[in-house]
Amino acid sequence: MSHSITLADYRAALRTPGATAPVLTSLLGRLPIAMIGLALMLYVQKQTGSFAIAGLVSAAELVGVACGSVVQSRVIDRIGPSRPMLVMSAALAVLTAAEITAIETGAPVAVLTVLAFALGLSQPTVAPASRALWAQLLPAGPVRDAAYSYEAISMEVFFILGPGLAGLLVALPWHGAGVVAGAACMIVGSLGFAATPAARRLRPQHTGPRGGMLGAFRAPGMRTVALAALGFGVLIGFVEVGVPASAVQAGAPNAGGLLLSALSVTSVVFGVLYGMRPWPRPMHLRLPALLLGFAALVALLAVPESLWGLCLALLLAGCLITPQSTAHSVALDLAAPAGTETEAFGWVVTAVTLGSAVGQSVSGRLVESSGPPAAFLIAGIIGALLAGGLWLRRGTLVPAREPALV
Repeated sequence: MSHSITLADYRAALRTPGATAPVLTSLLGRLPIAMIGLALMLYVQKQTGSFAIAGLVSAAELVGVACGSVVQSRVIDRIGPSRPMLVMSAALAVLTAAEITAIETGAPVAVLTVLAFALGLSQPTVAPASRALWAQLLPAGPVRDAAYSYEAISMEVFFILGPGLAGLLVALPWHGAGVVAGAACMIVGSLGFAATPAARRLRPQHTGPRGGMLGAFRAPGMRTVALAALGFGVLIGFVEVGVPASAVQAGAPNAGGLLLSALSVTSVVFGVLYGMRPWPRPMHLRLPALLLGFAALVALLAVPESLWGLCLALLLAGCLITPQSTAHSVALDLAAPAGTETEAFGWVVTAVTLGSAVGQSVSGRLVESSGPPAAFLIAGIIGALLAGGLWLRRGTLVPAREPALV
């Protein structure tokens, strides 16, 4: 069960001996987490003139990120983060150069797509490694929960700010600047994190069987948390397409990125406040309640008829972004098998990434055929159905003498 978090808990977590260097370097490494894919899509579209090609290449990058997150996290659980991050940072540098060369020379779409998948696969998994570090720096309790909440808040800020940065950088004379800047930040941050004493000391706490191919995902509670993260990602994907489309329909195409940034304003503020008084307090009730509430707020985005009204609705919807990602992170203490903490968070990142890819794809079709309001309404319905699925699986997150077998 999670604890109420105070501002003093946040301060105590961030002032923990040995935490400063990992915190700062992981921030730089995570900054481009939602930036590289969009920057790559915009870059390819500018070079080829085709949104269809750009979407295919971007989707391949997202799938690569989703796969790489689990695989790398599993390796980190076994040998620690430093060596894998050194290898993957080098691979990311090489593959970024290869992808840019292929784009600039007009390589076939198949080549661009394969390289994009490899580029996503090679992105170092700083976020899962950073979260796993807190379990060795802090004992279980409100201060560790505050550290997990901080991890979730920083991730969500970058998920919102990343696309905005990508949009700004693609407007530069050379359209590939966003891809290079994102890769450079990730490489420098990952190398810095890998070199910190805390990361070098991080070692697996369990060396027994890992559950075969499924690993941490074999645990019923892990599948429930992943479902919650998937639903969250789907809704975010719908919003990330529907909001810019609404701006285009209103005759203000450049306002889309600014509108999306409204989500981060209330997300951070309300996320901190919610952590102090979480409701519902039991995690098995909190996950379906938060997803259902977010689905309702996304559906309400269909109501405003002006961009000002949409901005206000986005501010309201943003209130339930960080509480969800924080709940996913804290729920792993209940759900993840011993010794799989990094891999478990990797599954959460994978679920959010895949959900976002699905949401963007479905929303794009709905926006073109029926308009943004219809997309927002369909998103709300899908979110409500997934929240119902979480409710049916709530027993897998109830601490009990016997493990749940759902």
